[in-house]
Order: sequence, then C-alpha cells, then structure tokens
Amino acid sequence: MSPGFGRSSKPGVGYNYDTFAADLDKLLRKLNLKKVALVGFSMGSGEVTRYLAKFGSKRVRKAVLIGTLGPFLVKRADNPEGVEAKVFEDIKAAIRADRPAFLMEFLRNFYNYDVTGGKLVSERVLEDNWNVAAGASAIGTVACVDCWIEDFRKDVAKNKVPTLILHGDADRILPPDATSRRQAKMIKNVKLVELPGGPHGVLWTHADQINSELVRFLA
Repeated sequence: MSPGFGRSSKPGVGYNYDTFAADLDKLLRKLNLKKVALVGFSMGSGEVTRYLAKFGSKRVRKAVLIGTLGPFLVKRADNPEGVEAKVFEDIKAAIRADRPAFLMEFLRNFYNYDVTGGKLVSERVLEDNWNVAAGASAIGTVACVDCWIEDFRKDVAKNKVPTLILHGDADRILPPDATSRRQAKMIKNVKLVELPGGPHGVLWTHADQINSELVRFLA
C-alpha cells in the first residue's frame, strides 16, 4: 500500500516512485526476504517496475503486473500512443475542486459501472471503495496523479524476471493499447493475459480468473 492511503501514514511528501521503490527495498532487506514474487496493481505495478530497475532481481523470482501503468502515459513526439498532458492537469483540478465527487465518478469508470453494475459489481462496493478513497490523504490523492505520468520505458527494459501481466480489455482508466499491450512487447520473459470485458477494477469483477492465473504462474 502506498503511503497516504488505507492504514498507512499520511506524509506530506514522498509521493513518487523512487520513494515507493526505496521503501519496498527497506522492507525486503529488513525482513531478509528472498525469492519473492512481487505483485502490483495499477499504481503498484509502477512500484514493482521501478524496484526491479533500481534494486535488481537479487531478491525477486517473479513479477505480476495487474492493470499496469507502464510504459509511459503522456503523449509526446516519441510517445504518440500517449494521452495529452492536459488530461492529467484537469484531473488534479477536479480533485482540488470537489474531491468526493471526483472519486465517485472515478470509481464508476474504474468498474465500468454502466456496464457491470448489478452484475459484476454492486453499488455497495462503490460505496465501500469510496469510503477508503475519501479517507485517504488529500495531498496524496492529488500528488499521485503526477505518478501516473512517470516515464517507465528505461525501467521496463531492465526487467529480467518472468513476468505476468493481467489486464482488462475494457479498462477505461489505463486502456490496454496505451499500457499493457505496449509493455508486454518490451519485456523478454512475459505472459500477457487479457480479461474479456474486464474494467480497471478486475481484482473485484474478475477475482476468480485473477486468482487462478496467479496460482498457475506463481506455483
């Protein structure tokens, strides 16, 4: 869990991937963990990617990226598949203007609720997710938007461990054409599994498929 969210502390600074990766390294060294499998969802996929790039695979045997963020979301001359930078500035402005309203709208797109609502996800799930999000650090919520636009292209190239990428093919938050499909082409030892009809929130809507893929890959 990133700082600022859930039961983690809520610092005023440190919402960047170098800090996240360094924190993970401290944890693995403190517990002297070896041959671990690192599993990251959404923003967490960036943490796994940056960790492997900065600290190597000495302690890591496999990696799993679910709803992956990489390789680079911002549209530039050398990254035409990306999204216009203004989109992210508009998101930060919306959070500052009315964070509770933004979070609920974000969650509706997180789960593709207009399609999956009442079938794969209930309104109560949205409410539960909203409570967690609303209880997060307001500073962290805004600061993390800048994390979404991190350039991971050089980091991805340093990933040498067997890697599983799981991604919903209907993901509206991180569309696969801009993320997972591109990232899979950049990793030598990779398996890409797309979840049909899967939104960004596949950990809830496609939990059984996620679990079976994890068990098979990590065995």
